[in-house]
Amino acid sequence: MYNRRFFQSRLGQAALASIAAMMAFVALSTQMQATPAFAATIQAETVELA
Repeated sequence: MYNRRFFQSRLGQAALASIAAMMAFVALSTQMQATPAFAATIQAETVELA
């Protein structure tokens, strides 16, 4: 797999940063939930496609 030497390289540091960013995105996105009442207040135009 990966050893300590890999994670000390620039590519390994970039991989760790990418993993941390993905974990933060998942953690924050699970906390954001749009309630039906909030979704109903958003004004949007309806366009009919023929």
